[in-house]
Amino acid sequence: MTELIPAPRGVVAGSGEVRLTARSRLHAGPGTEGVGRWLHTVLGQATGLPLGEGRELDNPDGTDGDGIGLLLGPGLGPEEYRLVSDRTGVLIEGGSAAGVFWGAQTLRQLLGPDAYRRAPLGRDRVWAVPHGTIEDSPRFRWRGLMLDVARHFMPKEGVLRYLDLMAAHKLNVLHFHLTDDQGWRIEIKRYPKLTEIGSWRARTKVGHRASPLWDDTPHGGHYTQDDIREIVAYAAERHISVVPEIDVPGHSQAAIAAYPELGNTDVIDTASLTVWDTWGINPNVLAPTDNTLRFYEGVLEEVLELFPADAGPSVPFSGFVHLGGDECPKDQWRASAVAQQRINDLGLADEDALQSWFVGHFATWLAARGRRLIGWDEILEGGLAPGAAVSSWRGYAGGVAAARAGHDVVMCPEQHVYLDHRQDAGPDEPVPIGYVRTLEDVYRFEPVPPQLTAEEAGRVLGTQANAWSEVTENQDRVDYQVFPRLAAFAEVAWSALPAPAERDFADFERRTTAHRRRLDALGVAHRPPTGPLPWQRRPGVLGRPLDGPPPNR
Repeated sequence: MTELIPAPRGVVAGSGEVRLTARSRLHAGPGTEGVGRWLHTVLGQATGLPLGEGRELDNPDGTDGDGIGLLLGPGLGPEEYRLVSDRTGVLIEGGSAAGVFWGAQTLRQLLGPDAYRRAPLGRDRVWAVPHGTIEDSPRFRWRGLMLDVARHFMPKEGVLRYLDLMAAHKLNVLHFHLTDDQGWRIEIKRYPKLTEIGSWRARTKVGHRASPLWDDTPHGGHYTQDDIREIVAYAAERHISVVPEIDVPGHSQAAIAAYPELGNTDVIDTASLTVWDTWGINPNVLAPTDNTLRFYEGVLEEVLELFPADAGPSVPFSGFVHLGGDECPKDQWRASAVAQQRINDLGLADEDALQSWFVGHFATWLAARGRRLIGWDEILEGGLAPGAAVSSWRGYAGGVAAARAGHDVVMCPEQHVYLDHRQDAGPDEPVPIGYVRTLEDVYRFEPVPPQLTAEEAGRVLGTQANAWSEVTENQDRVDYQVFPRLAAFAEVAWSALPAPAERDFADFERRTTAHRRRLDALGVAHRPPTGPLPWQRRPGVLGRPLDGPPPNR
């Protein structure tokens, strides 16, 4: 019980163990049936044990129990659980099905790394759970990972795999970055060219945008609407909310390439634009016209149907829709007579206020349909609609400003939890981007800025790590950047840790040694503690390393 990640709130160790055998049974009480099906599947695959259906934890013959019981427990919080392993067997109680599920994840860790395999290893072995009691609950409600599938497409099976990896780390929000300049990844039946044209680019920049290297293989792909329904349902079974991101009004060249009328046609020849093949901040942004508003309302109508808000109490953030709002250059709006006329007609002060109006329109539109808008912290510029939430990425300042203005906040500052950034200063680090963020750096990240009052801190819904994909072109590259740092982040998001300087990183590092064996069993191409293996390096590919400590702003 000393190698768990995230660290539980309380552990009392016993002196014996529960051994699972061919006669062991699994009982899922009312309200926990879905968790029971999941646990039966993963443990059955790994152990080869039949785990027949049981009625309750009892041992009428007086022998030690070897069953597993799942129950809803009165008095426990929604994601809280209690795991008791003793002579009667293993009992997991949770305040909801989500709490029971997180307890089941802990049980899987207790059984050892081989419990993460998809088939038994074909040798006799003991499957044992040490006696003891674990009581646990999360610090933050929002414990997220953002996957950028727009820059480099991740096939559906890869997304499902990452949902399993998130669940194994007790993360409960997938921020799904579905659209950007480099690709549109979600089928919208009303606008088929978004995927017919917008989901493919002719070539791709390799490395940082200043790199001279190109991959001339066309790149792309998209999720059908049934793919999205499957992803959302798969996530819900694992008590994970999926928050879709449709980026506006910047980061929209793929949409403009498909439908040129969405761009600022009085400034540039939008019909000549293609899906962007390089990285950086793109000057081609949406036109602030009624046509654009109606178009994206049509997009969002289909998005809302695919991402239902009533997915259940175990996925509490399913009503959020992320609309980006970041890195929107205003040069085309300044040069556009249409945009300037819109500013004048609305009586706005400037182009920043025009973006605020644009985002505010959709905040109101979503609210009228029972949804909540969330966007990157630039949406604060020019004012933000009541009820909208903020993803604070440019440091802590946006989150502080949003919380003080009464908005909910998700803390994801790039200087601390952008997992595409390099993990070491060594020359072998593949495509080094940004500041060095080691495993220890992530472990010492504190999501709540100290300058917030208790009331303001209460508006911090939680925290999120972001995995951008400009330089992570396939599953192995994503794995390398994300793991094992995501394990450190998961503990920050879940566990009640002391102040950053007082955290016991040596103990976490010890537990990470055991956790790496779990990742190996899952087939995760994580970064070794000694640095990248030869096939994980990218010699000759230009990155953008930044020296020194990141600014703590």
